[in-house]
Amino acid sequence: MLRLITWNIQWGLGIDERVDLQRIVDEARSIADFDVLCLQEVSDNFDNLKSNDGADQFAVLANLLPGYAAVEGVALDIPGQAGRRRRFGNMILSRLPVAQVLRYTLPWEAAATRNMPRLVLEANIAAATGPLRIMTTHLEYSSDKLRRAQVEGIREAHRTAHDRVTVPRVDGEGTYVRFPTTSSAILTGDFNMRPDDPIKQRISDTFDNGAPALLDSWRVLEGDAPHPSSFCIYDQTNGPPHCCDFIFVTEDLKSRVRAVTYNQETQASDHQPVLLELDF
Repeated sequence: MLRLITWNIQWGLGIDERVDLQRIVDEARSIADFDVLCLQEVSDNFDNLKSNDGADQFAVLANLLPGYAAVEGVALDIPGQAGRRRRFGNMILSRLPVAQVLRYTLPWEAAATRNMPRLVLEANIAAATGPLRIMTTHLEYSSDKLRRAQVEGIREAHRTAHDRVTVPRVDGEGTYVRFPTTSSAILTGDFNMRPDDPIKQRISDTFDNGAPALLDSWRVLEGDAPHPSSFCIYDQTNGPPHCCDFIFVTEDLKSRVRAVTYNQETQASDHQPVLLELDF
C-alpha cells in the first residue's frame, strides 16, 4: 500500500493563530504512516506573515522527517533583509527513493488582482511497481483567468512527460544521464476551485497524444457524492466551508485507489489534509 497525504499548511499557522511545524508533522503521522507528504504554502524568511518567525521551513520540515527525501519547490523568490532571500512554495517529502525532480513554472498571465508566481513540483519516486511521478501544486486564489492558464500548464507538463516515455531520449553521461520515467502520475494540491468548476474539470480532459487522463480520486471511488469540505471549516473568513483540495490519479492507477479520506478534525491549518491510499 502506498499512502500519500497532501496538505496546504498555511506556513504551519493553526486556527489558534500559532505556527507549529512539529504539530503539522504529528497530525500528519496521526492520520497515516505516510510514504509521501505533499505540502503547500511552505515559507522561508517570511517574518511578515502572521505569527511567522521567518525560519527556513523547508529545512525545518526536512529535519523533522529525517527518514524522508526532502524536495523543495520554490515558486516565489524575492529579496529579503540582509541579503537573505524570501522563498515560498511547495514541498514533497518521500520515504521512497526519489530519482529525477522537475519544477514547472506555471503561466503567469497579467491580471489586475493580487497574485504571485506558481509552479508544479514533480518528484519521480521508486514505487513497488516501478517509477511513479508525484506532482503537487497550489493555484492562484484571486483569478479564474490565471487558474485557467495554470491548468493548461499542468496539462502541458503531463503531456510532455508522456511524450518522453514514448520517445525516450538518448542516454548520456554527466548532465545527460537518463533516469527511468513513466506516464503514471499523482497530482495533488490546493487548486483554489470548487469541485464543479469547469476549470477544475478541465484537468481531467483527455489528451491528444495518448497521455493517461488525470482523474479526481474522490470521483473514482465515490462517484457523484459531494466532496467533503477541505477549507473554511473552522474559519469562514474566506467563505463558507467547501472543497478545493484534490488528489488526481492517472487512469491507469484507477483500479489501485483504495481510499480517499478528508480529515476534518485537525485545526493545525486553515485547510484540511487529504489522504490517498493506493494498492501497490
